[in-house]
Amino acid sequence: MTLQDAFADGPAFVPYLAAGDPSYEASLEYVEALARGGADVIELGLPFSEPMAEGTTIQEAVVRALDAGMTPTRYFEFVEELDVDVPLVCMTYYNLIYQFGDEEGPRPFVERAAAAGISGFVVPDLPAEESGPLRAACDDFGLDLVFIVAPTTDGDRLDRMREQVSGYVYVQARLGVTGARDDVSDQTESSLARIADWDVPKAVGFGIKTGEHAERIVRAGADGIIVGSALVDIIAEGHENDDAVDAVAAQLESLARELKDGAVRGHAGRAQPEGK
Repeated sequence: MTLQDAFADGPAFVPYLAAGDPSYEASLEYVEALARGGADVIELGLPFSEPMAEGTTIQEAVVRALDAGMTPTRYFEFVEELDVDVPLVCMTYYNLIYQFGDEEGPRPFVERAAAAGISGFVVPDLPAEESGPLRAACDDFGLDLVFIVAPTTDGDRLDRMREQVSGYVYVQARLGVTGARDDVSDQTESSLARIADWDVPKAVGFGIKTGEHAERIVRAGADGIIVGSALVDIIAEGHENDDAVDAVAAQLESLARELKDGAVRGHAGRAQPEGK
């Protein structure tokens, strides 16, 4: 299944977790729990020591994963060991991609990712204007390149993203860094309207943490929802309290179902054209 196929039968639920948080073995269980809970695509973070786009919650997840020994090589082993039947997207920073392997540039990383079973990439610190080499490597190995469109993205940069994007576009619902919020940004509809004619699904992230949030986002026109911090919070609390892995996995699966169900309700509740 391709990334775009994952959006074909209704709104897609796209959760994010940092691979290896808080340990390799526990993280495998947690990612598989999200798949059981209804994930259509999973964004799997490859931890980087300077995650500039992330809020405190995900920064701390990255630290836990790095402390537990996660590396690019270990990450690919992790992907190969996962027992899930949904597309996986590698979310990481360009330095790790560029420096991997014996050959300078992104091609060795992309080749290894394709072999492991990765379907695409989100690279928050890679400007669209500089993405040509990664786009070319993705084309060579059949992987997608997802871009993040912020509320302030416009002009030539927006045009360049449109030329380069594939799979889906990650629509940033608000300015700032990642993190769960108690409200849904009023910038969502205007952000979606600016890219309404793009020929890829639009998945909205940044701040979603409940089924109600998911419902409102999809009702506003999103093709999917991206949720990270609300899920990572469950892992952080479980780690702090030394909870059993299966108990934390059950909580993740439950929230995943709530979020997926909310997205489905939002899609069902969209206004129908006259005459329908």
